[in-house]
Amino acid sequence: MNFDFSEDQKLLQKASRDFLEANCDIARVREIFESDHSYDEPLWKGAAEMGWQGAALPESVGGAGFGYLELVLVAEEVGRAIAAIPFAPSVYLATEALVLADDAALNGKYLPGLASGECIGTFAVSERLGQSDVKNVETTLTRGKLTGHKIAVPYGDIADIAIVVAKQQGKAVPVLVDLTGPGVKRNAVESFDPAISQASIEFDAAPAKRLGGLKDGERLISNVRDRAAILIAFEQLGAAQQCLDSAVEFARQRYAFGRPIASFQAMKHKLADMFTAVELARSNCYYGAWALSTDSEELPVAACLARISASEAFQFCAEENLQVHGGVGFTWEYDCHLFLRRAMVQGSMLGTARDWKRLLIRRLAASSASVE
Repeated sequence: MNFDFSEDQKLLQKASRDFLEANCDIARVREIFESDHSYDEPLWKGAAEMGWQGAALPESVGGAGFGYLELVLVAEEVGRAIAAIPFAPSVYLATEALVLADDAALNGKYLPGLASGECIGTFAVSERLGQSDVKNVETTLTRGKLTGHKIAVPYGDIADIAIVVAKQQGKAVPVLVDLTGPGVKRNAVESFDPAISQASIEFDAAPAKRLGGLKDGERLISNVRDRAAILIAFEQLGAAQQCLDSAVEFARQRYAFGRPIASFQAMKHKLADMFTAVELARSNCYYGAWALSTDSEELPVAACLARISASEAFQFCAEENLQVHGGVGFTWEYDCHLFLRRAMVQGSMLGTARDWKRLLIRRLAASSASVE
């Protein structure tokens, strides 16, 4: 059985990397990082012209008509470039939520804009620091009006719509809110990674539309988060690989005691550990990509494995890349901190690796009980 990507898919990945190298080098990331801009608008428009935002959407709604295997490869390159665009919240979360809810009216209204990049979406869950459990949300939906607040909403300061996790009749449900409409107040907050802007949002009887049925709310939210976890894992994988490449390049060029530091055994062990973490994450990400593309019943477990291994690999490689660079790695002029910041912010999206480990245990226990 061949688990590799096809030649056409690899060509798409190469085209994506070439585009990002031409339009999103590290100097461009720094420019956004050090400015007041929330995202790289020219790059976002260019990505739309490449068809990235609608890669997994059908042509009938303005999508490119590819599939999830193509989308994960684009995601890997976006992660490698640590691009300052709202790709994850808009494409992996808002778009996926609408697709899974399968509301013809809402899809016809919003999916074409999301596919073209003209509409930017986001996903709002947390109301307190460290919260990832949707059952404990206090934001409420009553008679089509949303009241409450959310914090740490990725790109919430510039998004046009948000999929908000709320409570209705005691059940967690996903609702769609127009962030440009009445009853919405947004405040940009400082982000540890300024290339991923964040905002707190207050809802005061804001008009909202529930996605799916009342009884299906938690299942829909869980499914969206699982699919997004796999796609974000590919971004983390690409970034972890870039950290490894950067560390290897520096170790080969940096001399100490008359020889490259890459020749020292301790450095070889460090680089080998980074390589092992990346390849373990890659295996789990590929498993997740297969489950996502086939809509397998193994998707919930695959999502946990991909999310855990990719989060840990990115965090580890970002830290080790900085250590390989030594004293200069801690300076603003070098790029190590840009990847470390991205690793920490992405590692907390949709819950931390520890949260996903707990979820994996519950899902494996439930699966084992059902078999018995």
